[in-house]
Order: sequence, then C-alpha cells, then structure tokens
Amino acid sequence: MRHKERIKAMRADVDILTLTATPIPRTLNMAMSGMRDLSIIATPPARRLAVKTFVREYDALVVREAILRETLRGGQVYYLFNDVENIQKAADKLAELVPEARIAIGHGQMRERELERVMNDFHHQRFNVLVCTTIIETGIDIPTANTIIIERADHFGLAQLHQLRGRVGRSHHQAYAWLLTPHPKAMTTDAQKRLEAIASLEDLGAGFALATHDLEIRGAGELLGEDQSGQMETIGFSLYMELLENAVDALKAGREPSLEDLTSQQTEVETAHAFPAA
Repeated sequence: MRHKERIKAMRADVDILTLTATPIPRTLNMAMSGMRDLSIIATPPARRLAVKTFVREYDALVVREAILRETLRGGQVYYLFNDVENIQKAADKLAELVPEARIAIGHGQMRERELERVMNDFHHQRFNVLVCTTIIETGIDIPTANTIIIERADHFGLAQLHQLRGRVGRSHHQAYAWLLTPHPKAMTTDAQKRLEAIASLEDLGAGFALATHDLEIRGAGELLGEDQSGQMETIGFSLYMELLENAVDALKAGREPSLEDLTSQQTEVETAHAFPAA
C-alpha cells in the first residue's frame, strides 16, 4: 500500500489501475465507500473447475490418501509446510508415510540455482510431491499439480489461503485443497472464521466474496479504537461515514468538500406547551 501511495504522489494526474484477486480490507473499504471505482472480473478461463476444498484436523491417513489419489492419476502435489528450520524433518516424515512418492523440497532460503533446479525438475515431473513454503504463493503455474495440502492452515490469512489454493486447478482437471489444522480448541476464533469462509466459498470467481469476509473479520482499520487520535467518539461512526460520503460526492462533482450542509442543520422536536392566560 505504501509503495502505491508513493507512485500516486509523484504526479497529481497519474491514473492508477490496481488488480488483485482478494483486495485487502483497507483497499476494499475505500472502494465500497466510493473513494475508488470498483470493477469485478468474475468470468473464469474456459474449462476451469472449482477447487474442492476440505478443512480437516491433521490426520496422517488423510494425508496419505490425498497424495496417493493424486499421484495414481499421474498428477502432482504441493505439501505446504511453512517452517524452513523443520522442513527437512517434515519431508522425511512424509517419505515414511508415503514411500511410493518422489519427494523434493523447495523454499526461499535455498540457493537460487538449487531452487531453480528443483522447480524445473518438479515442472518436468521428475518429482510428484513438492514439500515447500509459501514461496509457491505467486508466479507458479504447473497444470499437472492438482492437489495442495496446507499444514497448520489456521496460521494463514484468508487472502493468502485463497492465493495458495489458486496454485492448483490451473487446467481442466479437478483439483483439491486440503487445509489441515490442529484441534479446534487450539485455534483462535478468527482462524476458525477464516477456515469456514474459505471452505464455503470455493466457486470460481469467489475472490471478492472472500475479501468481503476478510473485511468483516479483520475490519478496515483502527477507526474507533484506543490507538486512534482525534474526536472520533464525539463525531460518531454514522456521522463520519456521512461526512466521508458527502466529501467523495463533492470531489467527484468537481467541488470542494464542505461541512456547511451538516453543521447548519436544524432539528425539529414536537413537544406539548402550555401558555399562561393573559
């Protein structure tokens, strides 16, 4: 966000087009309040299928079944384990669980050439399971990888889960996303809400709906909290939103925002009066 604001500050007449699968709460709130125009592209590429999404408490048998189901049909699997220090242990554990699989490891702390070699080998199907970190979140397009298993999915944000789920299902084959979690008592309330949202919104083009859920869960910013300075409590949220809406409408019409219409309002109160006789 800071970088985009810096670009806009370079010239007053610069036009900005922002493209995103899941806008962050602040950006979405700006669009919904009228400060930014909003367009939704909801048409998926031809022959694409929605990724079937499952939220499960971690179970080794579920992991083995999901991997074998994909590899036996000639596909590949992302196994996301976002802990570089222990990723080798996770890969060894997976090799014991699914000895039939050909497993490779990829993460951002590897040497560039080594990581490039691993990704190239995975692309050419020399391996069928890639144990990886969130390095695969963007820029990866492997049509034969159609199952993703995310361990400790409760640690990820809603938009990030949506991006990771988008790494599979990039062809006409049915894809699957398995979001593995600890026991519900070990998760926060917000984490449970995020997982419920991602599981219920698996249709193609669901990014905007997920962003709306993210806005509801996280909020648009610290407007009413103790960390905010100013007279927000005195003004009230409803009046603030009215002021904001009027200011946006005025700017769109080429006028300077004015508070006069709101500060000079008259209020009529109906009451019964008794006047003394003359």
